Amino acid sequence: MSSSSSSSSVLFTLIIFSVLFCNSKAAIQLPPNETIPAVIAFGDSIVDPGNNNYLRTIAKCNFPPYGQDFKGKVPTGRFGNGKVPSDLIAEELRIKELVPAYLDPHLRPQDLITGVCFASGGSGYDPLTAKLASALSMSDQLEMFKEYKAKLKGIVGEERTNFILSKSLYLVVAGSDDIANTYFLSHIRELEYDVPSYTDLMLDKATTFFKEIYGQGARRIGVLSAPPIGCVPSQRTLAGGILRQCSEKYNQAAKLFNMKLSASLDSLNRNLPNSKMIYLDVYSPLLDLIENPKKYGFEFANKGCCGTGKIEVAILCNPASPTCTDASKYIFWDSYHPTEAAYRTLVPIFLHKYFSSFF
Repeated sequence: MSSSSSSSSVLFTLIIFSVLFCNSKAAIQLPPNETIPAVIAFGDSIVDPGNNNYLRTIAKCNFPPYGQDFKGKVPTGRFGNGKVPSDLIAEELRIKELVPAYLDPHLRPQDLITGVCFASGGSGYDPLTAKLASALSMSDQLEMFKEYKAKLKGIVGEERTNFILSKSLYLVVAGSDDIANTYFLSHIRELEYDVPSYTDLMLDKATTFFKEIYGQGARRIGVLSAPPIGCVPSQRTLAGGILRQCSEKYNQAAKLFNMKLSASLDSLNRNLPNSKMIYLDVYSPLLDLIENPKKYGFEFANKGCCGTGKIEVAILCNPASPTCTDASKYIFWDSYHPTEAAYRTLVPIFLHKYFSSFF
């Protein structure tokens, strides 16, 4: 081999190495001697990867145009155009590309070992929320988690199961459906509670759930705050007046709940040995994204990509709905759920800010 071709070969190798090295550096670095073997998620449609496909509910999206930017353009049952936060976090931690639905009949043993999702679109901390949507309640999800534990023991044994459970990263994403649907839209809870007492009810149910999954072996638990739900396109349409402004009363309810949630998690961490229950503030970064879309490379913040973008969600966003040409310019995919591009903007902000808190 000539010296020039040899040096070209070396240069090519260095370029490939630098590209791979740079890409690998983008992933989150774990502290020495630490591991996160699995990502396990609970909650609502923000992280539901398709559990609702197997339920009798209208809260479904296993049809086009959902999934139009997913690999193979497959509508998996994820409420968006592509991946959801649990997928992106598992990907960032190099655990796996997707966190599958626990109810998926095609799950393999390896899927269980590296984590699954129990979340159900339409669910919430308030048991009535899941009932109204015919979704899996947080209690249902807890029972499924217990079943999952038993299956895991059958695959890897008790000792390894306990290790996986204690070292895994758990995500809990709920609260927005409680506020938007059960309280303000249906008015059912509004007849019984004012906002302060309803957020107390939500907190009571949430705290019970956190204690229960802790009792089942969970230790590293990331709890997402309620979002600025009054700025979601459908809520602007329903409660934002003729100009479709953000609904301040919805946002105030979310902020009140978040304040109580953050304090409760601090208290649980003081009282439960080895617990790392971390409050993940989604309210502030998402609001900043909505109020300053161009700062993050987005063009549209007050409507989704599907249909008119102002009211369509689930069955209203269907094969007959026209969609925008480039969903990456939109913060919202439908009138309720962010796009994969918005999640890809938010997830690194979360991981950078909170990841070290789990160790």
